[in-house]
Parts: sequence; C-alpha cells; structure tokens
Amino acid sequence: MAGELIRMEHIHKFYGRVHALDDVNFVVREREIVGLLGDNGAGKSTLIKVLSGAVPISSGAIYVHGRKVDIRRTSDAIAQGIETIYQDSALVPQLSIARNLFLGREPLRAPHFLNRMDQAAMDEVARRLLRQVGITKDIPPSIPVSALSGGERQAVAIARAMYFDSELIILDEPTNNLGVAETQGVLRFVRAARDSGHSCIFIAHNIHHVFQVVDRIVVMRHGKIVADDIDPRHTTIEAVEQVITGMSDAELGTAAP
Repeated sequence: MAGELIRMEHIHKFYGRVHALDDVNFVVREREIVGLLGDNGAGKSTLIKVLSGAVPISSGAIYVHGRKVDIRRTSDAIAQGIETIYQDSALVPQLSIARNLFLGREPLRAPHFLNRMDQAAMDEVARRLLRQVGITKDIPPSIPVSALSGGERQAVAIARAMYFDSELIILDEPTNNLGVAETQGVLRFVRAARDSGHSCIFIAHNIHHVFQVVDRIVVMRHGKIVADDIDPRHTTIEAVEQVITGMSDAELGTAAP
C-alpha cells in the first residue's frame, strides 16, 4: 500500500459561532485520487481552503509525509507541494498560455539581475506541456488564455501543477460547465497526473464524474467526515448518494483515526 502523503488530524474551523469543520480527520495517500463529496454546506470547500492555505485552521494539525507543517497562507501550501486548481482555473485570461504556466515563477535570462523573462524557454516548455496533457491542436503558447475553451483552460492549469512537481493537486469542480468531450479530457488529465506520480483531491457535484476517476471516496456532512473509505468499484452511485444525504443508516466507511 502507498504511504501517506497528507494527514489532517482533529481539524476544527470556526467562523464566529459557525462550526464549519468539526474534528475532521482526513488522509491522502501517495499516487491516490480521492473524491471529496457532500452537499452544499457540508464543509468540502472549507477543508480544501484550509489545506490550500486560503484560510487558517482554528485548531488541529496537518502533516506532509509524516512531518507536521504549518499552513497559514497559499505560499505555505505551494512550498509543501500542494497546488489548487479552482473551477475558474485561477488563470489570468489576458496573459498568454506560457505566462500563465509560469505565473509568478518565470525563468529569467542571464544576467538574472536584469530581471528579464526567458520567453523562449517558457514557450518551449509550454508546447511540450500542452502535448503531455493531450492537447493535440497546434496552439501557439503566445495566445491569451481567453482564446481557449473551458477544457483547454483546465488543461493548462493542470499542466502547470504537474510541471512544478506538485505532489498533491486539488481540483475544485474541474468539470463544471464543460461539454462531454472536454469533461472526458479533464478526467484523462487527472488520471495522467496520478500515473506520473501525483496525488489528487477531486471535488465535483457530478458524482458520475467522480466514479470514473477516483480510487477512494470521502463524504462530508455538516462539517464532519461521515465516510472515508468508499471504494467506487464495490458500491453504487445510489448508495453513495444515500450517504451524502444522510438517508443511509449504515455509512459505507469510517473516519480516519
């Protein structure tokens, strides 16, 4: 069995009197795709914001490869190899594909003290990455992201996370508002990320997409994890939906220790 990449223990998050996360224990293993499911208000987004450094935890502990880390801002998460791709792809539409791939981490031409970006190097890497994530069209790296389709934008965002060797890629509703072909493309990219050694957390309202790609399903309800070891190969969509809504008396998994 693969080792643990991420362990979150006894995580609590309060927004005033609102207990958004209530003693959450959550694990992601190496080279694993975890589907995080739950109704609106279940706590999924808050949990991801805590792990990605967008909001600080109220109490609890986060471990990466068994070492306790302090994640208080997004730069802390990135330094730990955690990259988050939101449904809007977190890209800058006016900038080129190449610039978006390197946003904030652009390579510089020598002498470096002149702070000149190495555009040729960025373009070369961009072409290679686009091929790796399955974009077969000959798209110039210089065109703005605004000219891309929704699926192509998600591909650029995933390629960026893969290039910078993020160990954990968090995908928040990556297939939202995409067509059938583009959705299948994004799901292929997710599988490719796992096959190349990355772990992923996959959040989606469309449970059919989750079943196509994840290794394990975790369900949240009212700020708690109510099932965390559901194998999509050995259950049904209907059974998981019952856990999500609370209609199932016997949950399909137990919270991580």
